[in-house]
Amino acid sequence: MNMPQLTPGALQGLRVVEMGQLIAGPFAAKTLGDFGADVIKIEPPGAGDPLRNWRMLQDGTSVWWQVQSRNKRSIALDLRSAEGQDIARQLIAQADVLIENFRPGTLEGWGMDYETLSKTNPGLVMLRISGYGQTGPYRDLPGFGAIGEAMGGLRHLTGEPGRVPVRCGISIGDTLAALHGTIGVLMALYHRKVNGGQGQVIDVALNEAVFNVMESLVPEYSAFGAVREPAGSALPGIAPSNAYRCDDGVVLIAGNGDSIFKRLMQVIERDDLGNDPELANNAGRVARVHELDVAIEAWTQSRSVTDVLAALGEASVPAGRVYTARDIVEDPHYRERDMILKQKTRDGHEIEVPGIVPKLMGTPGQVRSSAPKLGDDTDAVLAELGMSAEAIAQLRNNKVVA
Repeated sequence: MNMPQLTPGALQGLRVVEMGQLIAGPFAAKTLGDFGADVIKIEPPGAGDPLRNWRMLQDGTSVWWQVQSRNKRSIALDLRSAEGQDIARQLIAQADVLIENFRPGTLEGWGMDYETLSKTNPGLVMLRISGYGQTGPYRDLPGFGAIGEAMGGLRHLTGEPGRVPVRCGISIGDTLAALHGTIGVLMALYHRKVNGGQGQVIDVALNEAVFNVMESLVPEYSAFGAVREPAGSALPGIAPSNAYRCDDGVVLIAGNGDSIFKRLMQVIERDDLGNDPELANNAGRVARVHELDVAIEAWTQSRSVTDVLAALGEASVPAGRVYTARDIVEDPHYRERDMILKQKTRDGHEIEVPGIVPKLMGTPGQVRSSAPKLGDDTDAVLAELGMSAEAIAQLRNNKVVA
């Protein structure tokens, strides 16, 4: 179901061929599609992208699919067949961007290595997302986001000290890789357009995308031999910043700025701590972080989350409660900023989905079309390649397309 386009998208006119599946590659393509790119998603006939069947289903299709595949066109194409590979090459020849997240070597086995593809399309920008990158001793190992999170250093830091590390409740490794890949695509397109450069390959590894956001992890080890360890809900080396129990829930309080700390101590009626010269800077507060956490929680435990947030808000101390899906959907701030959008599926269901980030004031992202059923756009895409209805029917009869 097409939705009206109110303004031209920032990426209008950009054509993207997506050959990925599940999360990392498709999330990058979704991001480009949200801002106007024409995304042609190639899926295997029959089952299509496995994400169609992940988590909770509505009429046999994942509701996650409605987010991940909005603003895309689906062509069901058998890439294992010679005819299917030839069609893919034709599509790529007309594309600005190719996104794939197969295991390294897969495209080369199909005769779709970058050197070959760039002969007919020298401006092609090719985003390749894999577990460990296209080179190196681990390149051929299978890699999922969870493994990238572990090897990137993140998983070791999640959880309580002395306990088995826990995972973030979402596939953050895949999404971080997708966002790095999106940034790489935009940089490569800028270079191509502004600097007169050619296309190029963007090689994103899941573990490297995670590692890139690990802040001071390696410098601290290099300079001091310090191996950062898990710290539960606290932020190590920055104080006070933690989760604190109230009489009806938990609040997160970030009182780690020097002036913010003084205001926080005033609110909890501990001016003795707020005026202590040893606690005037972060280094001093880190040395006495346990004492500060005990003092803060002594105040929060006798109050409700609502009362704590009201008092801290009045004092301009950053604080918040832990949101569930219900909290997010019912929050007026999310609504005001169009972060909860109503979207109609192609089966006719109305569903609420996350809005579009980032917010571009001049060329905002939009949901132009809902997520396609498998092969919804096969005929239209092949017709754009100049194929006749008879030729398309023959391909379908040969099970090359669906």
